[in-house]
Amino acid sequence: MVKSRSAALVLVGLVAAFGLTACGQDRWCEHDATDTKVSDRFCKNNTPGYEWESDGGGHKKKSSKHKTTKKTKSRH
Repeated sequence: MVKSRSAALVLVGLVAAFGLTACGQDRWCEHDATDTKVSDRFCKNNTPGYEWESDGGGHKKKSSKHKTTKKTKSRH
């Protein structure tokens, strides 16, 4: 039972590692608040406030520009 559990854990770890490296070819590290590209060491060290960014996969952040319109009551 212990061998199958540890084998499953190793398999999950390998799948996760290959999944991250396969997607990580076109990525870079950014400062989250300013979206400024920085050295990869910040993301590799899991420094708070820094995150990996990439071009593909539809994971791009959209700017949060909202159009506001005033609703006026018509007076009759």
